[in-house]
Parts: sequence; C-alpha cells; structure tokens
Amino acid sequence: MSKAQLSPRSSLAFVGLGALGLPMAANLLAAGYELKVHSRSRAAELNLALKGSRPCSSPAEAAADSQALLICVSDDEAVEAVLFGSQGAASKLSSGAVVVDFSTIAPATSITLAERLAQQGVTYLDAPVTGGTEGARAGTLTVLVGGNTQALARVQPLLEVIGESIHHFGSVGRGQQVKALNQVLVAGSYAALAEAIALGQQLGLPMPEVITALQHGAAGSWALQHRSTAMLEDHYPLGFKLALHHKDLGIALETAERVGLQLPITSKVKSMEANLIELGHSEEDVSVLRRWFDQQQAEFQ
Repeated sequence: MSKAQLSPRSSLAFVGLGALGLPMAANLLAAGYELKVHSRSRAAELNLALKGSRPCSSPAEAAADSQALLICVSDDEAVEAVLFGSQGAASKLSSGAVVVDFSTIAPATSITLAERLAQQGVTYLDAPVTGGTEGARAGTLTVLVGGNTQALARVQPLLEVIGESIHHFGSVGRGQQVKALNQVLVAGSYAALAEAIALGQQLGLPMPEVITALQHGAAGSWALQHRSTAMLEDHYPLGFKLALHHKDLGIALETAERVGLQLPITSKVKSMEANLIELGHSEEDVSVLRRWFDQQQAEFQ
C-alpha cells in the first residue's frame, strides 16, 4: 500500500461517534473526506452531520479496504473490542493500514495493541485529544501522538482537520502518557475553581465580577474562562463526562505508581469524583465538581 499522505480520495473508517467522535467525523466529511462509520449504538451513524458517510454494521465492515481506521471510544476494553472483538476491525485491516486511536487509554494497552497489529503489518498510533466538545466541533483539538513518524506523516492531513495543534512525543504510549498529565492538570484546575467559587459564594462576594477580575491575573486558566459560568449557575452542559475523567484519573494514578510517584491532589479529586458519581452525576460535565462543595456545606450545617 502507498506510503503517501492520505487524501480525500483515501478509504477511511471512523469508529466511535460519541460526544467527541461525532463532530470529529463530521469535520472530516465537511473537509471532503469519504468515511465509513460505525458506532456501538448505531443511532449516531444516522446523524444529519454525517450525511454522505456510509453506515457500517461492525468495525470489521468499516475497516474493510480502509487505508486508515480512526477510533474514538470510551476506554481500554472498548478499543480492544473495536480491534479484536468478534466483529473486530483487525480481521479486515490490510498490511500497510494505519490505526489512529483518539481514545484515552492506558499507555501499556496502547503498546500491546500496537504490537498485536504490527504482526499483520498494521501501524498503530496513540493519539488522544484534549479540548472538549467545543474543540471537537470547532476542529481545534490538541492531538497528542505516540508512534511511528512515517505513519504520522501519512495521516497528518486528517489530524489537521480535527486538530489545531498536533504534537509527537515519540514511541507508542507516549501520547497517552502526556494525556495523563493533561488530565492531572484538569483535575487540579477544575477542583481549585470549584473550591474558589464555593468560598466566594459563602462569603457573599459578587462572583461574576470576581471571575472577570481574576481571569487576566495569575489565577487565569482555561477552566476559569470556560467553566466558571457553569459552576456559578449550577448547570453543567456536557464538555467532558465526569465518569470518563474519573476513568482517566485512574490511568494517571496507575501510571504514576509504575514510577513510584504519589499524586495526592489527583487522588483527592478522584475521590471527590467517586462521591459525585455515587450521587448520580456521572454523565454531567467535569465542572459538576462544584456540587461536591454543596455536599460538604450541607453536612456542616
């Protein structure tokens, strides 16, 4: 198979059409790429944003004759099922194909998947993304890549459609390691924002004015700019699911444990998230961390 860069004439498959995958696939279609698509529920395949794509009944059907398979699913088990399940894509991928995995999974899992696919001449790139649903819709995601540089060069045009910033960190698994750092930073910034807002509200401060005043100082952050309103209004439209971030923190903590490092802030936020998940907030945005402080205040009173 040709090692040239992939183009709109290339045969592509996209599996996983959730909150991130659907707009990513839609952006590729809008850029002129032809796509075969599959999602576990099948319903998303009929979304109007995917008009012109070809719905497929399984990952295997989507992968047949595809030069690249793009995956964006929830966890390690889901990626493994897409590739090696009973209707897995690996059974239909030809030698020379590239798998680009946008999912957030354990680095060790990425390495294992890459080794298994390499046995049939298929190259695997771990390419987790960050930027939330806003970035997915706008095509401004940050893509964190680990894997073969030649394979990355082939799929670079695709990545430039879905992402504004593409970074290569070395061998397979390195992209997932960097994503773990990203999720640690998200944990700290969201929790700190929730904590500050809870304190400010208890003090009776005019919080919208406070947020405006702090945005351009040393406390400024993406979370402060994009999630403070949700926390102030106690309304949490989905950007990134709490349950998925909770899963990602588990990956980060496991990664740290492998090198003998403790992450006390991350551990605390993971515990806070576990409490909120028990209370039924798993499908809401990570900014629902603000609700944890309501629980603490209720217990105090």
